[in-house]
Amino acid sequence: MKNKKVLFISSTGGHFNELQQLSPLFEKYDYHIITEKDKSTETLKNKYGEKISYLPYGTRKKIFRYIFIYTYLCIKTVYLYFKIKPKYIVTTGTHTAGPMCYLGKIFGSKIIYIETFANRNRKTATGKLIYPIADLFIVQWKEMLELYPKAIYGGAIY
Repeated sequence: MKNKKVLFISSTGGHFNELQQLSPLFEKYDYHIITEKDKSTETLKNKYGEKISYLPYGTRKKIFRYIFIYTYLCIKTVYLYFKIKPKYIVTTGTHTAGPMCYLGKIFGSKIIYIETFANRNRKTATGKLIYPIADLFIVQWKEMLELYPKAIYGGAIY
């Protein structure tokens, strides 16, 4: 399994905390991690070295600035995708993961999306975006199966 390239990607904060719960899987694969660079993630380079890359952190609260940040994020996503060439993309969301998942789908990567634990009865924006292209869509609440009928209930990853 070490020869299977798996990309783990999510935004910083709670989504990244959920993604970190999958860390026992990292060593089973030829893995790479992508998240946003902020104060909480910049020290991860010490732990993961070349196995982690960063995308710019942006918030939609400052929409004009966000447009430029998101454009740069998309360009850097293309670069990172072709550098890593993942067979699988595993994500817990959010906007950081959207472009990577669509690019991956176009070029043959399998998309595995885990809907956040934070929502029990409402779709997330990223969930709505990724659901149509996901090869495996996992929810952490049984109630979410009503909203995503093709999903698999996986229980909490915490």
